[in-house]
Amino acid sequence: MPTPPGSVQNPTLGSLMAERRGLLNLGYRMLGSVQDAEDVVQETYARWYALSEEEQRAIAVPLAWMTRVASRICLDQLASARVRRERYTGEWLPEPVRHSATWTSTGGAGADDPADRITLDESVGMGMLVVLDSVTPAERVAFVLHDVFGMPFAEIAETVGRTPAACRQLASSARRRLAERRPGPSTAREHRQVVSAFREACETGDLDTLVALLDPDVESRSDGGGKVRAALRPVVGRDKVARLFLGLMRKEPEVDLVEDEVNGTPGVAVRVAGTTVAVLALEVCDGLITHVWLVVNLDKLHAWTGYDTPPA
Repeated sequence: MPTPPGSVQNPTLGSLMAERRGLLNLGYRMLGSVQDAEDVVQETYARWYALSEEEQRAIAVPLAWMTRVASRICLDQLASARVRRERYTGEWLPEPVRHSATWTSTGGAGADDPADRITLDESVGMGMLVVLDSVTPAERVAFVLHDVFGMPFAEIAETVGRTPAACRQLASSARRRLAERRPGPSTAREHRQVVSAFREACETGDLDTLVALLDPDVESRSDGGGKVRAALRPVVGRDKVARLFLGLMRKEPEVDLVEDEVNGTPGVAVRVAGTTVAVLALEVCDGLITHVWLVVNLDKLHAWTGYDTPPA
């Protein structure tokens, strides 16, 4: 579990800036977007430094204040995001993050500040973020603050403008939605083996093996953002999903599939001429792939493209 922001009293400038990582982790789990999380952190610091010295001294726990402000900004962003996504072309998926990637929306090759790194755990799994995107903004904020960052409901109430009892219900509602979608037992080793077999079947064009790796009701969702051609609606069913990916492989004969960590679990990066053009996150349940999330919107691939090195 990531360290909750706002746990240090009377901070120096250095400790305030060190809190950046915690706020970035908070923002990503709230919004599912690195760039939006960075904007939230920047706005939070701007509001702090806009206070007079007297106003700053009047705040008993400045870092807790920053957490509340960041959470409120996230709450506002979540409400406006729903309106923006109604105009989004095709499916909207959370921005994938990489195990070793730094937090930067402009490419990570030169940004190695530990304060700009995301802490990976179950709370950033693609499946969880997708489900959280379907709950109300208040439910998401209450759940993330309490279940992920361990904040008491009394403090959450100050952030969302509800009673502690109401916040408890909000978090409980989000928790139920997640429980409905929680995949069955699958060890990390089994997940990696299934992903490896999926990659190999795609590379070799082995339709029968690929179909056998997929759950009968497997669902594939693609995010091109209107900038890259992608399926506008979910593709459902093992035969349709298998043929979708084999068809994509035939269109790009020079493609390389590279196994990589995607949001803390084994996934696949799709590379053409040394550059990542897509990232796949997969959910595995009882040895079968139940969900595939394919992100081809290049605006969401900075965690990979910032490190890509085209061959000489």
